[in-house]
Amino acid sequence: MEEKQTEISTLGEFGLIDRLTKDFPLKNESSKLGVGDDAAVMDFGDKEALVTTDLLLEGIHFDLRYVPLKHLGYKAAIVNFSDIYAMGGQPKQITVSLGISSRFTLEHIETLYSGIRLACEIYGVDLVGGDTSASTTGLVISITCLGEAAKGEVVKRSGAKETDLLCVSGDLGAAYMGLQLLERENRVGEGKKDFQPDFAGKEYILERQLKPEARKDIVAMLKENGIKPTSMIDVSDGLSSEVLHLCKASGVGARVYEERIPIDYQTASMAEELNMNVVMAAMNGGEDYELLFTVPLSDHEKIGKLKGVSMIGYITKPELGAAMLSRDGNEIPLKAQGWNAFPQD
Repeated sequence: MEEKQTEISTLGEFGLIDRLTKDFPLKNESSKLGVGDDAAVMDFGDKEALVTTDLLLEGIHFDLRYVPLKHLGYKAAIVNFSDIYAMGGQPKQITVSLGISSRFTLEHIETLYSGIRLACEIYGVDLVGGDTSASTTGLVISITCLGEAAKGEVVKRSGAKETDLLCVSGDLGAAYMGLQLLERENRVGEGKKDFQPDFAGKEYILERQLKPEARKDIVAMLKENGIKPTSMIDVSDGLSSEVLHLCKASGVGARVYEERIPIDYQTASMAEELNMNVVMAAMNGGEDYELLFTVPLSDHEKIGKLKGVSMIGYITKPELGAAMLSRDGNEIPLKAQGWNAFPQD
């Protein structure tokens, strides 16, 4: 028997907010006042506050034909947490704003929020506010995340120096190949009743696309080992774009070794199956949410001992530009070929 669905209009805006946020108790001392007033109140004392916002639009950033709403809620929160970790901070509070079209029921939105709640529970973050509105263009999600860092511990994109080592956490290209797999299975199964997609042996790349994690562990590990990055950014738009962002902000050039780019077996296998260049997927795919950072050359030995971190290149003089050194010794200039929010028609 199909579960009874509730029209959101029966609750009204404030009834909906109460229903969705009642399971979010405040966990942090800095969260002085949460949902229920005109603004959240946070006391940071001697801390530096960090704020980031991401906007996700149905049909642009996600496709609900193959993205479960709970996964979408989780990912929407995680991408904001990742921005805070990429500055050496800790995410503490989020606000969530939604544009909801008439095809969504209360249960749909509660499922979305269950993913947001799970992310908040795992990462110790408080939901402290937001807004809702009707939408004529499908589902719209806007999340703002507030974070904090001790004075002097914020890591910017602009601190990279010549001879610094260029490092990245985890592996790259998996999220992009997971997306390719989802899109392929969606095309194959379109219009077919009881179609079962073939995801066997590809669980890792699917998880990297549908349920990414922010690298809180890497930030903690660097601190524990006395390593402070000179610059850092998360890999949301592809390695190539992020290296260029660091170079521009820091006024430097860079060299990335193709052979040192970390790629998981499932990523390589999927690329081979689809006849795609796996290095290009890693360089330009995006949505990995790994951390790309630079450290002084003197930290070479410390970095070499860290599990889950790869040294992939080094920082150069600005006039040398940014390039990838291929396996056969050629220099290939890096281009920002990752996600473009406003593509030309």
